Formats: sequence, structure tokens, C-alpha cells
Amino acid sequence: MASLLGLGVLLTITATIAGTPARDATPYKVVCYFESWAVYRTGKGKYDVEDIDPYICTHYVYTFAGLKNDHTIVSLDPWNDLYADYGRGAYLRFTRMKQKNPEIKTMLSIGGWNEGSKKYSQMASTAANRKKFINSVVKFLHKFNFDGLDLDWEYPTLRGGAPDDVDNYSLLLKELHERLNPLGLLLSAAVSAGKQTIDPAYHLADLNKYLDIVNVMTYDYHGDWDPFIGHNSPLYLSHLDVEHGNNFEYFSVNYSMNYYLRVIEPSKLMLGMPFYGRGFVLANSEHHTPYDPSNGPMAGCPYSGEPGFCGYNELCEKILKPTWTYVRDSEQKVIYGYKGNTWVGWDDLQAVKLKMEFLKSLGLGGAMIWAIDSDDFRGVCGPKYPLLNLVWSELNGAVPSPSPLPTTTPDPTAPTHHTRPTKPTPPPGPTPEPSHVCVKPGLNPDPDKMCSPYFYECVQNGDSWDYQQFSCGDGSVFDRVKLVCVWPDDSDECKTTPAPSA
Repeated sequence: MASLLGLGVLLTITATIAGTPARDATPYKVVCYFESWAVYRTGKGKYDVEDIDPYICTHYVYTFAGLKNDHTIVSLDPWNDLYADYGRGAYLRFTRMKQKNPEIKTMLSIGGWNEGSKKYSQMASTAANRKKFINSVVKFLHKFNFDGLDLDWEYPTLRGGAPDDVDNYSLLLKELHERLNPLGLLLSAAVSAGKQTIDPAYHLADLNKYLDIVNVMTYDYHGDWDPFIGHNSPLYLSHLDVEHGNNFEYFSVNYSMNYYLRVIEPSKLMLGMPFYGRGFVLANSEHHTPYDPSNGPMAGCPYSGEPGFCGYNELCEKILKPTWTYVRDSEQKVIYGYKGNTWVGWDDLQAVKLKMEFLKSLGLGGAMIWAIDSDDFRGVCGPKYPLLNLVWSELNGAVPSPSPLPTTTPDPTAPTHHTRPTKPTPPPGPTPEPSHVCVKPGLNPDPDKMCSPYFYECVQNGDSWDYQQFSCGDGSVFDRVKLVCVWPDDSDECKTTPAPSA
């Protein structure tokens, strides 16, 4: 997502919350962003759609789609995202997770830091442009079976945007909501945690009115863009933030979430959780307190390769060792460590637990994770997904299982310790009878022609099938055994049935 750039005028918000706001019995949301480019990482850091556990988040968000100059949505990585032209079809593989766990939602995010703001400003500037964009979004979501759109415009009025963006952003949200909501499609947005960004970019009342989910990016408060060291995501302010001034009085999760809570319903707000740390090179290895001078970012970590950035999996595997010195900041309620001239601030299990307690104290709707592929997903340092499992268990109790073991009938007189009631998951309905096109869920070959470039994505819809036709790239065919696009010479069926002419 993005670094925060200055954060505004002083406003004091108390960190003491009296009691826990009432909630209904529905689970807290756990919104997990998936960095699709993680498939290009090497070694143990490589992460693909099939590495995702579909039971430890409620919403999975694929990043990122982009915006064409004609104001329509587009894949930013067609080879990885699509099946066409020998592609890997990650969009459809991602949304097929719902076949394993029908309770989840799979969404598509458009934008991100690298997309910038200028194109989005131009798209939102006229009713005609917005309509063209929204029409393309609806077709795109249906084509790839997504459950909704996540808008990650960073940021209206800034980074090449225009002053009118703040009003046009509201119009865009309104028109997206009016189109998506009747179709049962969700609308969420990733929004800044910084006051100086929030104030010119958003009408908060409209975020509350038109968004189903508001993902607050409560991280990147500090990083290598600063001339000093500072924690990535402090829960609370320290006295140093106040003493330093220059807008740093707002650089805390507590301030950001309370700022949104002035206007937005708590149940819509997701607290952003960074599954990564930010690291620096100390200007002087003897000076390692926040706001001490930095000589820039630490070297990139082995999987992500970005200077100053390190995923939790990289930290636990490669960086943080017993030879480091660790400090638990009593004011900010986070941890940092240093060795020699290297300094890193990140969220460990204790920091995550404190943030989940804070989330519940405010009655927020749940947590947002950036990003699922930066957790210790292989379990190299211990159990798999330690951070994400802690988030889920702190919010919703035991992590769901795809095949729960039979249990004995409980004693009705025994005491219970559940924090909220849960409804049993109904057994899945019967698979529909095979149709002319669809024999099974997922990919099905052309039913009418052998050695054909056409294939179908089939999705169960009650007692019938929904399907979408696709075509392999020019000159290739869909192999009905391998279920991939291949050259005709590599397909057994084409040896007896010539491929159709172009």
C-alpha cells in the first residue's frame, strides 16, 4: 500500500475506552490482502494461490487490477491473472477457493501505490467516465466470479490528483454502490491512516454511507522516507512523538481509528495489521531510540527484496536472532530490535494480541491484513500462519477446519465459555447433474469439439450450473486431460483430430 506523508494539526484523542461496545453475534471480519506478485518470489518466499488457507480469513482480496487510459478496469499482469495466451489463470483459481469454503468472500482490489492517482482523478472527473468504469467493473467481477471490488486509490487530491477529487470520489462511491449493491456485490476501500491525507481526500460521511468495509491502512507511519528511525505501526503515541512535533502527534493506530470513529460506524472499520516490519541503518550504532538519526533503509530481505522492508516470515527466518537486542516500547506497545547499525520495528505476537484487544474495545468490525503472504505461511519458525491464526483466534475463537472431527454429544448441564454464539455450517448441497457443458466444478473442455481452443469455467449455483467460456491463445488448444492450454503437438487428442484453423 503506501507510506504516510505528514499528518495534520493537533487533536487529542484519549486512549482509554470505557467498556466494550455491544456487538451482534456475527464473527469479526478478517480481511486478507494477497499480493499476487508473491508468486515471483524465490525459495521459501514464493507464494501462489494454492498456498492460501481458505479457512483463516473471512474476506480475501486479490491485488491489484489497474485502470486503462479509457477508464476501464484491466489486469496488470495478464500472464499470471488470466488463462488467455498460455496464462496461469490466477483470478479464477483465486475465486475457486469458494468451492473449498463457501463461507468466504473473494474480492478484487484496483489501484495501489504504484498506480498513482492521476488516472483515477481523470476517471472520476465526469459522469460519463465513471459510468464507463463502473460498467467495466461489473463485467470484470462477473467474468472472474469475484464477490466485490476494493478501491485502493492512493489518494484523491494528492499525488497528481485534482482539488475536485474529494467530491468526485464521493460520487464514484455512490454510483458504485448503487450499481453493485443490487447485484449482491461488495464495495470496500483501502484508506489512509494519516490525518493530513484523510482531510483533503475523503468526505467521511460518504465513506460511511456507501462502503460495506473501510480498510484503514494503520501502518507505514514511519519508514526509510524519514531521516530518523521510527516504528512502522505504533499502537499508541509516545512522549517523543509529542516532543518532536511536526505532525507526528498523530502517528499511532489509536489516533487514526478514533479519528474515523467520529463519523464512521465501528462495524464497518477494519484495523490494518502489517505482517511486515520497517528497517533502517543507524547513523550511529549507539543511538537506537526512535527519532535518532538514520542513514537510510536497511538492505532488502531475501524474498521481498525491497530495501527497508521485511516480511514477518523473512524476519523470523533470516534476520531476528538471539544475538539481537530487543526493546518492548512501554508507551507505543510495540517491539523493535537492533544489532550493529541495523534497526527494525515490527509486530510480534504480543503486539498483535494487544491490537486485537484494542480492536474489540472499540467495537470495530474486524482486522485487515497486509499481507497474508508475509506471514510465516510455511511454518519455518513454528506453527504455520502464527500471526493470522492469532488474529482469528483472538477475534473469533478456534480456527475453522475443513473437515471437523465428530464430537460426542455435549452435556447440556455443563458450563460454556463461548464469547458469542455460532451457527452450525449446513452440509453442502448435492452437486448438480452433469450438463452439456459442465461435468464438474472448475475447468471443463469444449463438449462439442476435440482439439479445441475453447474451455469453460463452471460454478455450481444451487441445483444448476453457471459457466463462462474462455479461449486459449492463438494456435494453442485446451487439453481435456491436463486441463491447460498446450500446443497441438503436445495434445494426444490432436494427433487424431486436427486442430481447427484460425
